[in-house]
Amino acid sequence: MNINDVIKGPLITEKLDAAREKFRQYSFIVDKKASKYDVANAVEKLFKVSVEGVRTNIVRGKTKRVGRSIGKRPNFKKAVVTLKEGDKIELFEGGAV
Repeated sequence: MNINDVIKGPLITEKLDAAREKFRQYSFIVDKKASKYDVANAVEKLFKVSVEGVRTNIVRGKTKRVGRSIGKRPNFKKAVVTLKEGDKIELFEGGAV
């Protein structure tokens, strides 16, 4: 897989912010077909860091309702990447944009 196709974007929530500060874990939305090995290689090459471990899971889309219409958000794959001591990704750490 092409490394630019593997990572679709960062995933930022309060729970993941706490994990980033305490455990050096960063989370991304990744392609559904990407393996842990693909994700680790993409993060190492794109951000110039050393990856210690990768955990992935598929997040099921929620069913939403507006009036009588029922819809469903799409499923997506989430990857939580643990970095080696001393490494960090500036994309998440940055200040004002």
